[in-house]
Amino acid sequence: MRPSTRLLLSFAVVGIVAPLAGLYPVFLAKCVAFAVFAAAFNFFTGNIGLLSIGHAAFFGIGGYAAGHAAKAWGLTPELALAASLIAGAAIGFVIGGMAIRRQGIYFARITLALAQMVYFFCLQAPFTGAEDGLQRIPRGHLFGLIDLSNDRLLYAVILILRLAVVWGLQRMMESPFGQVLLAIRDNESRAISLGYESRAYKLSAFVISAAFAGLAGGMKAITLGLASLNDVHWSQSGNVILMCLLGGIGTSLGPLIGAVLVVTLESKLTDIGVVHIGTHAFDFSSKVPILIGLIFMISVLTFRRGLVGEFTALLARRRVVSERAGAEVSDRPDRLDSAPTQSSNASDKAAVARGPAGAAFGE
Repeated sequence: MRPSTRLLLSFAVVGIVAPLAGLYPVFLAKCVAFAVFAAAFNFFTGNIGLLSIGHAAFFGIGGYAAGHAAKAWGLTPELALAASLIAGAAIGFVIGGMAIRRQGIYFARITLALAQMVYFFCLQAPFTGAEDGLQRIPRGHLFGLIDLSNDRLLYAVILILRLAVVWGLQRMMESPFGQVLLAIRDNESRAISLGYESRAYKLSAFVISAAFAGLAGGMKAITLGLASLNDVHWSQSGNVILMCLLGGIGTSLGPLIGAVLVVTLESKLTDIGVVHIGTHAFDFSSKVPILIGLIFMISVLTFRRGLVGEFTALLARRRVVSERAGAEVSDRPDRLDSAPTQSSNASDKAAVARGPAGAAFGE
């Protein structure tokens, strides 16, 4: 069974069991949307090795595109999500075309600067609602048939989209295209010497990542009925980096787990509210970024590969130890079998040296 198929089945099982366990469907749909966002970011940064600090631009533009298409144009949800996908790809092509020529910190700084330009555009554009954002975005009827105002039906649609996106990204990494991306990440000079146009491959990966980040923004906007400036702010890029590092960047499962953990932490810490300790009062609802930052620092110091990365490394070490132990056990019978043969040969030589008389008396 292919890794992509196993990943698809495992996510399908977890996604079906989660609402049956009593979890709120809208909260689960929000987790799924951010999981798609993290998977899109990981597809580029985890497989190319270039850090983008501008993915919030694609996420936010996707949300605005889907919200405007559904609210102002009256498009159905599938067309609104398609608009978010196209908008993310278009902005990704523009930003990637200018930034992909640079490496390292220079690439990260260019993506951040261009993403901030998108942020100020959204702040002043007439169709974004400025600081108020787009509110009361209608969910509508999928294909004119399925009423997405039902939370469970909405979650089912969002879950199917996530499964399709995650499976598609994993299949791309299993294809020759994905292997070339890994070759460019590991040794770009050697990939170029083999005849691969590294810039074209990196730009393609960046546009694909931006397109699915835009789709994630559209999913989030339709789920919550809101597209705001927070979605396009640079801090949202920091959040997706945190999700991937916490779960394990470069892994298939890590970004999805990290996204669920971060969204859950934000929700639970906000619900705590004010906590009184003696004469001091701590408002956790306003200190969520600080608390998540502390958790991030601890996780980086203790789990440098991320949760999934450390777990995978632990399994690999145990596998190596078990294989070595099995090899040692398989070698022992050979030594034990050879020992009686050597002793019997020695007794035969001693009997020959004593002669027939000594052998008869058992000397």
